[in-house]
Amino acid sequence: MSDAAVAQAGSPPTPSAPLPLAPIRSIVPASELSTGAKIFAFATMCVGMFIALLDIQIVSASLRDIGGGLSAGTDETVWVQTAYLIAEIVVIPLSGWLARVMSTRWLFAASAAGFTVASMLCGLAWNIQSMIAFRALQGFLGGSMIPMVFTTAFVFFSGPQRVIAAATVGGLSSLAPTLGPTVGGWITDNSSWHWLFFINLIPGIFVTIAVPLFVKIDKPDLKLLRGADYLGMVLLALFLGCLEYTLEEGPRWDWFGDDTILATAWIAGISGVAFLWRSLSFANPVVDLRALKERTFAIGCLLSFITGIGIFATIYLTPLFLGRVRGFSALDIGLAVFSTGLFQVASIPLYTFLGNRVDLRILLAVGLSLFGLSMWCFTPITHNWGWQELLLPQALRGMAQQFAVAPIVTLTLGSLPQSRLKQASGLFNLMRNLGGAIGIAACATIINDRTNLHYFRLAEHLNSTNEAMSSLVDGVARNFIAAGYDAVAAQAAAWKQLAALTLREALTQTFSDAFFVIMIGFALALLVVPMMKKVVPPKAPSADAH
Repeated sequence: MSDAAVAQAGSPPTPSAPLPLAPIRSIVPASELSTGAKIFAFATMCVGMFIALLDIQIVSASLRDIGGGLSAGTDETVWVQTAYLIAEIVVIPLSGWLARVMSTRWLFAASAAGFTVASMLCGLAWNIQSMIAFRALQGFLGGSMIPMVFTTAFVFFSGPQRVIAAATVGGLSSLAPTLGPTVGGWITDNSSWHWLFFINLIPGIFVTIAVPLFVKIDKPDLKLLRGADYLGMVLLALFLGCLEYTLEEGPRWDWFGDDTILATAWIAGISGVAFLWRSLSFANPVVDLRALKERTFAIGCLLSFITGIGIFATIYLTPLFLGRVRGFSALDIGLAVFSTGLFQVASIPLYTFLGNRVDLRILLAVGLSLFGLSMWCFTPITHNWGWQELLLPQALRGMAQQFAVAPIVTLTLGSLPQSRLKQASGLFNLMRNLGGAIGIAACATIINDRTNLHYFRLAEHLNSTNEAMSSLVDGVARNFIAAGYDAVAAQAAAWKQLAALTLREALTQTFSDAFFVIMIGFALALLVVPMMKKVVPPKAPSADAH
């Protein structure tokens, strides 16, 4: 039934049979490229994806320095990260359609060029308003590069090579945001916050030049501009933009107690329902939701969502603990969390060895189990934990990220025909980022609510019958008196110090609660792994094809 007929009838549309997507219009068949040419082209695109993902978290440990340099308050400075996230999450699902219109190489090259210019403008920003605008532009252009690397891996490689390519893509997609605080902290401490953005210039220029020369796998199809689902694009942008804003700002502004948060939540809900209706009724929607009919792809998107929670929420929680409880500097925080990246990189050879010999569903189950175990190892956290105590849980998390993300990529995208990869990859990557946004918002809410609960529970035991507390307060008061305070002031200072210690312990217990909740999520994720189909990679082309 056509859209006009539906409108005329005034009844809800029934999903029309999806029109077959046009196959990728190839310029140079992948089978005709040498292995070296494929690897170089793929590696070039990986560089672009890596810097785009790195910039999600590279500012997280340096927001105070950026705010100070631009004379901005905390409420304004957080938008340096929020603007990037909103723009990125909006463009990721649109990248499949854009790649079919412009072709993979020209969209990637244009995005890399724009991302490089936006990075330079961020480093040159003259006030917080210009910084927020340039970060939004940077996020929009960077986000469009990410899904194309996933689809290119499946176009270029097959057989055992595909497992290695998926391991690389999966590893980079979780490693880059993990390293963000480390790289950002080191740059800020050794140079200035401006170089958080200037470091993108050389790799950005390289990618802009190299991709058009070596990534010639498809042609532009400008005919897709006619009859495109522009209404769906607007609804999608409203839904994701308002949802991301609600999730990012909700914990800071008491959620629906704030009029702006309430309004954006309503807009997100209404536009989300309208987008779903539009996508299921339009013949060629901008996002291929019909791919969710494939069971393995649907489960893969769910697992991508859960791993997004694990990756981004722990990146949020660990630096926050080290900063608020331990008082670490940006560099110290980066060094303390660096072990996660090291163990992930070290586990790549082991994964690629096992990936061609063991059912990927088993490796996925191992990865999810390791992630849950890592969260369990975080739960005994105390106020004096540093890098030594964090080493084991972070080592497990690093290995878990490699063994969880890479098989999800192969199983999920490998279950679809090549003609549907571009649009489906956008949806798949969106689920990971959406999981990260929801995970961070949930953890921020847990910290806000549970800290008060733990504080009052601890305070119930701090009374005159508690001999240990009385001894501590008296001892601290004597120290203040020895430092020149009078008795009344010394007693008040001692009680103030006790309140600070109580808040510190309440915060620490709250972080344990947050890690426990994430662990439950991974335990539940394990239950659906057996429902995924085993994906058998196609055999590699013969040597004659090169």
